[in-house]
Amino acid sequence: MQALFIGFSSVTWQDAIMYVVGLVLIWLAIKKEYEPMLLLPIGFGAILVNLPLAVAYEHEGQAGFLKILLEAGITTELFPLLIFVAIGAMCDFRPLFKMPVMIFFGAAAQFGIFATLLAAVALGFDLKTAAAIGIIGAADGPTAIYVASKFAREYLGPISVAAYSYMSLVPLIQPPVVRALTTRRERLIKMEYHEIQLPRSLMVVFPIVVTFVAGFVAPISVPLVGTLMFGNLIRECGVLERLSKAAQNELANIVTILLGITIGSTMRSRAFLQPATILIILMGLVAFVFDTAGGVLFAKFLNLFLKRKINPMIGACGISAFPMSARVIHKMAKQEDPFTVILMQAVGANVSGQVGSIIAGGMVLALVPLLVS
Repeated sequence: MQALFIGFSSVTWQDAIMYVVGLVLIWLAIKKEYEPMLLLPIGFGAILVNLPLAVAYEHEGQAGFLKILLEAGITTELFPLLIFVAIGAMCDFRPLFKMPVMIFFGAAAQFGIFATLLAAVALGFDLKTAAAIGIIGAADGPTAIYVASKFAREYLGPISVAAYSYMSLVPLIQPPVVRALTTRRERLIKMEYHEIQLPRSLMVVFPIVVTFVAGFVAPISVPLVGTLMFGNLIRECGVLERLSKAAQNELANIVTILLGITIGSTMRSRAFLQPATILIILMGLVAFVFDTAGGVLFAKFLNLFLKRKINPMIGACGISAFPMSARVIHKMAKQEDPFTVILMQAVGANVSGQVGSIIAGGMVLALVPLLVS
């Protein structure tokens, strides 16, 4: 008789909390439309893995489909790397080439990663775990998953959930930070944009050169940089249009679904509901805010020396949440002045943030093991 009702008797209060967490993520995806492609699969995966007996994950020594996906796609780092191929196919680096100064914002906006790393060490986390937590600030989910799978697999769930949650909350997090650090006069700064015709050869050579540089300077970053640049080469070569569209659409959609539900499967109640989880999520928010602030403050610093001023709001686009951050900042500029157009500059900074987050991830992967040893 007990076996008949085991589905009810085996539920714990921790499981019930995770049901609520999963439902909240699904509600945010559907009602608020915060990155529904990510939050809905994550929320549903969190519910599946915490249902009685966790049959979808593992039962009677047999791996369920969620565990198979976890071991095949996350443990091997396959899903994040496939996502980078899709992102590379979506990225257009032309706005960055037309305004090369924007590359500095992609670097400045990674400040939060290293500031949070130091804070995490001060709070008692080991250096590798601290590095994985700091990467949340890059607002780059695949990079966060990749680094966490290398350095802090036991915290893969909270790190992944925090990274993707803050990516989806860019429209809520960034505007208050930007407004707090800028004056209305600064937000009204208009910027000129001149259309420049770039040779096709430059766009084809760029991803190849970047891959070579990464391979010789930081070999451990090649999986991250190489897959991103491979996707971009498919886009720019001009002879693989069908593959380019497939990478941007079918590949991105399929891997996003599998990645999302697999991340949700890491949110098992016993492992997820720990004090460290709350701390990681809070520190991820700090990293995200610091990255946004770093880009804005760097733009204000540059304006001290520039004759033609830069709208400092663009500095916030140096994070990797592409193209969401660029849209948010452009919308803020239009709210201040309907005749202000900074979209192309914002996109340039946002693209540089995509590259910057990968370089930061590569640096972390290369330097942290050396410091530990």
